[in-house]
Amino acid sequence: MEILAIMPGRGGSKGVPRKNIKDMCGKPLLAWTIEEAKKSKYITRIILSTDDSEIASVGKEWGAEVPFMRPAELAEDSTPDLPVFEHALNWLKENENYVPDLVLHLRINSPLRTAEDIDRGIELMKENMDADAVRAVTKAPLHPLKSYRLEGDRLMPFVPEEVYGIKEPYNLPWQALPKAYTTGGYLTVLKPSTILEKHSMSGDTFLGFVVDEKNVVDIDTPEQFELARLRLAARLGE
Repeated sequence: MEILAIMPGRGGSKGVPRKNIKDMCGKPLLAWTIEEAKKSKYITRIILSTDDSEIASVGKEWGAEVPFMRPAELAEDSTPDLPVFEHALNWLKENENYVPDLVLHLRINSPLRTAEDIDRGIELMKENMDADAVRAVTKAPLHPLKSYRLEGDRLMPFVPEEVYGIKEPYNLPWQALPKAYTTGGYLTVLKPSTILEKHSMSGDTFLGFVVDEKNVVDIDTPEQFELARLRLAARLGE
């Protein structure tokens, strides 16, 4: 089974400039994702999709392929994931006649991701090929039933009471509420048809599995970069 890992890594990151190749515990940030992907029992190919020649060079040094450069119009601040993955899969089909059986979305800004979790996601997808995708989740740091919206200066529950039938959930302990999860950009496994035919990064039916929340840091700010560095250093015993 051909299982392709795609790592999007554009050059114009704003929150942490040059984030993808910034040093993280002695290695460029992207190296941590590449190395864990290489440890996977199932991944057969690792591709870095970037618009930046320096990021491409560093990615190659650490073992990723860069068979194409991503067009500038697909590397803007507001560019969503879907067109980036459509471009990669279409390029590979048109130029190499390569069509993977499964595709992984591995964000570079999640350096604590483990090969074990990668393989858990792949295994769940392989066991449920009638689904469109699999996504790793962890406990939501803020329960959605405890969030609000403002109407003028009036505070209103973001999730209407009738959705769950729970009166004043924002005044209840979180243990009394339905379990809520978030993804944190950790891992998604998809069928190519989900991307190319359903034009989605999740599809209609997607499954989830829980990972250790200590491994989930989605780096968008200097503070998050430092948190990831501290957790990774602790893992390494530094």
